[in-house]
Amino acid sequence: MDIHRYERLWLAGALVLIVLFIGTITYGAVVVGVEMVSASGGTIAPDEIPNDDRFSDPRVEQVGENEYEAYVIARQFLFQPRQLRVPEGSTVTFYVTSPDVLHGFEVVGTNANMMVIPGQVTKATVEFEEAGSYGVVCNEYCGAGHHTMEGSIEVVPQSEWEGGN
Repeated sequence: MDIHRYERLWLAGALVLIVLFIGTITYGAVVVGVEMVSASGGTIAPDEIPNDDRFSDPRVEQVGENEYEAYVIARQFLFQPRQLRVPEGSTVTFYVTSPDVLHGFEVVGTNANMMVIPGQVTKATVEFEEAGSYGVVCNEYCGAGHHTMEGSIEVVPQSEWEGGN
């Protein structure tokens, strides 16, 4: 069988690209330790969310000097709580879970962009250096009311912070 020279070049190029792609994925997973879905937040049965101490009262709580933890439930078609308040200069670790379907949790203007899977507690940490308002959106289609699923994080100056939502 005679394969044209250009066809051999295209086949060789495609094979090289496939090997590079597999090598890149392997390097990211083994050497760098990139995880697609982090198990660091733990798991929770979706029907146990109302009974779990962390999520029975979704909130922000202070855990150290300028360190906070936010517990959020993403459900069709809202975030609980809908609005969070934190002081500027704070580091917030978000713990987000869902009792129903797959959701997204993106804090606009930051590096926080998580996939929220029922049965998982997704965890991400964000530093809020400047006062302002940050939008929270669901970026995974979750049903007919997906477009209404939004929230906000109000970062207030230290002088206005009274320690609560």
